This record gives sequence, structure tokens and C-alpha cells, in this order.
Amino acid sequence: MAGGGGEGEQGMGYWLRWQVPVCALILAVPSAASVAVIVRAGRLDRISSTDLWVSCWKVVNPFWLLGLRALALSILCWLLSRVVLLDGAFAFYFYTQWTFSLVILYFLIATVMSAHGCWIYIKRASENDEENAFLKRDVAEDISATLAGTYRNKKASKSHSFIEQGDYEQKAGFWGCLMQIAYQTSAGAVVLTDIVFWGLLVPFLSVQHFKLDLLMGCMHTLNFVFLLLDTALNSLPFPWFRMAYFVLWSCIYVFFQWILHACGFSW
Repeated sequence: MAGGGGEGEQGMGYWLRWQVPVCALILAVPSAASVAVIVRAGRLDRISSTDLWVSCWKVVNPFWLLGLRALALSILCWLLSRVVLLDGAFAFYFYTQWTFSLVILYFLIATVMSAHGCWIYIKRASENDEENAFLKRDVAEDISATLAGTYRNKKASKSHSFIEQGDYEQKAGFWGCLMQIAYQTSAGAVVLTDIVFWGLLVPFLSVQHFKLDLLMGCMHTLNFVFLLLDTALNSLPFPWFRMAYFVLWSCIYVFFQWILHACGFSW
């Protein structure tokens, strides 16, 4: 439905054909189903603030995750800027650029969240060092073993309570939820675009309509690589119903293309 056509095709007769309501129904049903799934199941998915910046691997320092996200953000922004300089606003007529921008949004929010989390990590480490120094000083002053043990247990319990109640029980706010939605939407969209690009367009599309260059190849490779590396390190959950965001995202894009077609764009 997004193909070109003459002025006659854009008239009222074109939109009264039986294919139009069928296509509208094909889009409306999955869109409505996605919204229903998101509304019903979305309330069950609550993540803590630490899931946004702590790695799923205990031996991995959160600064490594921050570095990966900052590097991915820088490279992906540079690639998108090159595409925009070459094609202008026309670049955003394509699903690839929509998805690429969504991946950039995810890494932007994720980098900020990781930076904030690393600041918390440093602050917590500093407080723990102060507590250890305080305990060592108490021992050096010949405090009785019983009192020292009691005090040490009390301090350790207090520190553990601070971590659990201050961070792990704190739910992710608006930006945390937006980060999770962007992550889980772009996961399906990136896989779709890269499979279509490398599995269908590159092998089968005529050279007259399509020309592969380094910039295009990087856009359809690095988005997947960076997202895969982040997935291997982060602690974000991926419940099944989150695929509804990907379905809704794709339907919105098709509606966008349909609106362009209705307005007479025949690119």
C-alpha cells in the first residue's frame, strides 16, 4: 500500500476499493490486541532501579556497562548523523531509521541511568570504607569482643538494610520504564530489520534499485551487535508480553506509511 501511483490512484475511488478496509483490519486487530496486552500485563512487570545499571554478572563492575552504553551511543549517533546529512528528512521514511533512532534513545537513557548508578556505587563504596575504618578504630581501642561483635553485626545489618530498602526495593520511575520499553521494542525491531536486510534485500534486490555501501552495512550490523552485548550484560527482564510493544511499534510505522500514501507521497 506504500507504493507509488498516479493522481487517479489517489482519488476517492482508490480508497473505496475492498482491499483498503481489509488492510485497515489487518493493522487494527494486532494494534488493539497489543494495547490490550500492554494494559493488562504491564501492571505485573515492575523492575527495581538497580536493574537499570547493575550487570547480571556479579563479577562485572557497573562501569563496564556504562562504558559499553556510552560507546554505543556515540557510534550510533555518528552513523545516524551521516545518514541524515546524506538523505535529509527522507531518511526517516524508512523503518530502519525509526528503529535505529529507537536504539539510540535506549542507549541515551541507559547511559544516563548507568552514570547515575555508578555514582551511587561509588558513594556506597565510600560509605562502606568509612564504616570499616570506624570498626577497625573501635577494635584498636580495645573494645570488648562481645560489644565489638554486636556493634559490627548492627552496622552490617544496617548497611544491608540500606542497600535493600534504598535501592533494590526502589522501583524504576518514568525514565526507567521508558528505558525498558525502548529496549524491549527495539530488540524485536532490530532483529526484524537486520534479517530482512541481510536475508532478503542484499541477496535478491536488483543492483539498479539497491546499492550496498559501508555506511548502510554498519547501520544494519552495529545496532544488533551493541544491543546483543548490552543484553548479555544488563539485568533487564524480558517478559513475553513485552513483544506487544514491538508489534504496536511496527503497526504505527505502517499507519505512518499509509498516511503518507493518502497524502500523495509516491516515493
